[in-house]
Amino acid sequence: MKIDVGARSDAGRVRENNEDSFRVASGVSLFVLSDGMGGQASGEVASRLAVDAIVSHCREARSNPSSPLVGASIAGVSETTNRLASAIRAANRVVRAAAQRNEGHHGMGATAVAAWFTGERMSLAHVGDSRAYMLRGGLLEQLTKDHSFVAEQVRRGMMTPEEASASRMQNVLLRALGIDSEVDVDVDEELLTDGDTLLLCSDGLTHELPDAQIAAVLRDTSDAQEAATRLIDLANEAGGRDNVTVIVVRHVSKPVGVFARIGRWFKGPNGSSPKGGR
Repeated sequence: MKIDVGARSDAGRVRENNEDSFRVASGVSLFVLSDGMGGQASGEVASRLAVDAIVSHCREARSNPSSPLVGASIAGVSETTNRLASAIRAANRVVRAAAQRNEGHHGMGATAVAAWFTGERMSLAHVGDSRAYMLRGGLLEQLTKDHSFVAEQVRRGMMTPEEASASRMQNVLLRALGIDSEVDVDVDEELLTDGDTLLLCSDGLTHELPDAQIAAVLRDTSDAQEAATRLIDLANEAGGRDNVTVIVVRHVSKPVGVFARIGRWFKGPNGSSPKGGR
């Protein structure tokens, strides 16, 4: 599988510090994004600890597949997906322990969304309101469900999406890393096809840009890094009221080499050799 990856993070136009963190661990085809919270520098610490713990846990599992999972195995999903969920649970413990050790970090937490590619299959796991989207066939689909108060109200029919986007409660999370001793992790799996584009993003993007505009950028921009840069620029132009981080991962069709094209020509349109050929 060949992929094109672009990633960028920006503090935005209002906040002085950037509490988002991300990692592109291309050697193991792992992509992780986290949005920290906690005030002062605590959010930065929480998100950095989260992404480091997730990447470390997954890399260790690659080198030692028999290493134990953190938490119970999830039925019906692959070993890789279970390992990714385990990595996020491990990150929860790391963030919580750091908050308990340092009085200045009490109450800090973080979101996490991570994608791990194994061949043509993608494992996805998340906690919080950082999102994963898939652009396939020109259509954008949100793969994750926000673990936030307003998202839950919308799901229950207690609030419209428009009311949720205008609510002062939209940053209240129902699940985050570092808050409780254990955390529930949502997982998903996708079989990738040529041209699929995965987007991981913090809410600094989705609070500023509608899905239709995000989809248009991903559709119209062939280079993954250019797409990531364009999305952040647009979020800042729309107000940039929060930190914004994006990772764009495009599943690229393998180019057909000149010899393969010549081989097909000599075989003829129906697979048989043209007259006079061998």
